[in-house]
Amino acid sequence: MTRTLFILNDPPYGSERSYNGLRLAKALAKLTDQQVQVFLMGDAVACAKAGQKVPEGYYNAGDMVRMVAAAGEVGLCGTCLAARGIGDGKLVEGAARRTLADLAAWTAAADKVLVF
Repeated sequence: MTRTLFILNDPPYGSERSYNGLRLAKALAKLTDQQVQVFLMGDAVACAKAGQKVPEGYYNAGDMVRMVAAAGEVGLCGTCLAARGIGDGKLVEGAARRTLADLAAWTAAADKVLVF
């Protein structure tokens, strides 16, 4: 089993970096020999905010995070959440508050680390 860690830094909208990272994580998680972990830092924590309303036909980052979490593991920087006033009750299902120590452990255990 190959473990791939994705670290996302950009906001959910305005840049496509987090969108592309989530797309790749979702695709990789569908492969049987892959384990996927995604860690959202900085403005990327907003990707996991519940209740996002986007124009019809536009991607919804919250839905994407939920899908990745269903197939893998999604952690969010607790300090980054606090700085943006996002509480645990405002997160999509499957997204969990984590710490820098958690990210360090995930990084040490990963076979591959991709940063977006």
